Amino acid sequence: MPMQHYDWSRAQARRLPNKIAIIDHATGRQLSYAELDKRASALAASLQNAGIRKSDRVALLALNGPEHFELEFACAKIGAISVPLNWRLTENELTYIVGDCSPKVLVHSGEFAGVATALQGRCDIQQLFKIDPASATTTYEAAITEGLGLTYEPVIQTHDDVTMIMYTSGTTGHPKGAMITHGMNFINCVNTGIPARITPDTVQLVVLPLFHTGGLNCYANPVLHAGGKVVICREFEPGQSLDLINDPALGITHLFAVPAPYQFMMNHPKFAATDLSRIVTAGVGGAPCAEIILETWQARGVRMSQGWGMTETSPGGSGLDPDDAVRKLGSCGKTVLHSEIKIVDDEGEEVPAGVAGELLIKGPNVTPGYWNKPEATASSFVDGWLKTGDAAKFDDEGFLYIVDRWKDMYISGGENVYPAEVENVIYQLEAVAEAAVIGIPHERWGETGKAVIVVKDEYKLDEHRVIAHCLENLAKFKIPETVEFVDALPRNATGKVLKRTLREQFLGSDAPAIS
Repeated sequence: MPMQHYDWSRAQARRLPNKIAIIDHATGRQLSYAELDKRASALAASLQNAGIRKSDRVALLALNGPEHFELEFACAKIGAISVPLNWRLTENELTYIVGDCSPKVLVHSGEFAGVATALQGRCDIQQLFKIDPASATTTYEAAITEGLGLTYEPVIQTHDDVTMIMYTSGTTGHPKGAMITHGMNFINCVNTGIPARITPDTVQLVVLPLFHTGGLNCYANPVLHAGGKVVICREFEPGQSLDLINDPALGITHLFAVPAPYQFMMNHPKFAATDLSRIVTAGVGGAPCAEIILETWQARGVRMSQGWGMTETSPGGSGLDPDDAVRKLGSCGKTVLHSEIKIVDDEGEEVPAGVAGELLIKGPNVTPGYWNKPEATASSFVDGWLKTGDAAKFDDEGFLYIVDRWKDMYISGGENVYPAEVENVIYQLEAVAEAAVIGIPHERWGETGKAVIVVKDEYKLDEHRVIAHCLENLAKFKIPETVEFVDALPRNATGKVLKRTLREQFLGSDAPAIS
């Protein structure tokens, strides 16, 4: 069978057949590169036999496990497009996403069987593959067993072919599917892997969800591309993570997380006794990292590597060298090697150092656009530059700082939350006349939402009812922490809600500013 440059598992199976690629901590299973490729190839053959062809979508709804990589590599072999789904979302939210990408097959773990069955009925999914590593009779394992007796037909592709769709929250209330190409996956291994010092000797502890670009691409995919090892946790738990870091037999060398897990670990009773000396790089991104977190981990000798990126940039966009972490506190560094960034004003003109504007980025790491959304794609680019929606500025040494949201998105526990989506749900309540959601500081999650509501005359509404309604329709990280009732929302002459005014009203001098 001819080698294809995007078939990573097959290449590593030839180079490093007996080396362990994946350790599944929850089950104790270990997969060598040869076993990983064998299972991915069998799954590819079974999917082809089930009618999956080039560009067909195959979705995955599961907690972290080896299946994420088996499916990713299987789809790459046959030109199919994998779609990792955020299991934190509600059934209604998932229905929109699944309806948008129209997968023919949904792979799911047992805890999501009910949701998967409901999605199949609502979205016309042809087949469900249930995961249960302990049972050879589940449809997922049966599919692999079937595929072992078949041979898949490789599909010739280029670096421009889409291999994955990753959904991000939408500014208009609906998620958008960022198209991820083979080339984006490869260039991310260069842009983020090299600065993070990833080598064949790397052993990464994976604690972020693999449906998230941070979990999948910082640094799990680059580690497997380099021939290293990933140790997968189903979900993050601080004590468990510290135990795994402390285990010399595992030899964990790399971590990546949003700030909150680092905070939870450093506040855990086991932190002081945990041996951190084997850590080569601890990456942090997804939200601004507090000084106390950086200082605490660096005081223990850990090399903290900060950066900025997006799902749409695969995700590396900029990185801060650990040697500059304290000197340039608050900065997300400089542009990654194979990319360009600039900061522009409202007229699209570049601004000088010290002046904030919108951050734009272009390069081989940037998505070609959004699935099924040509208008959103067109409006997101200008002359080949992706408009990130983040307000940023350079200092006089060229270091990048994110200073505000050009749009209204805020980050809660590393997850992007777009107020429009939450507001749309709140407006479902008959008693609501006006609603606006803003991000407010939160000690544990970085930011959470505050809903500001005007109630219709002769109606009654309380905070409990609003939050209960949101819980029924939104993932927990999107739920407003508090609700304020006001007589009217501040608006400009055109009727647009002045969220800056709301932030000043409820946050005072703590309200973020663009300057």
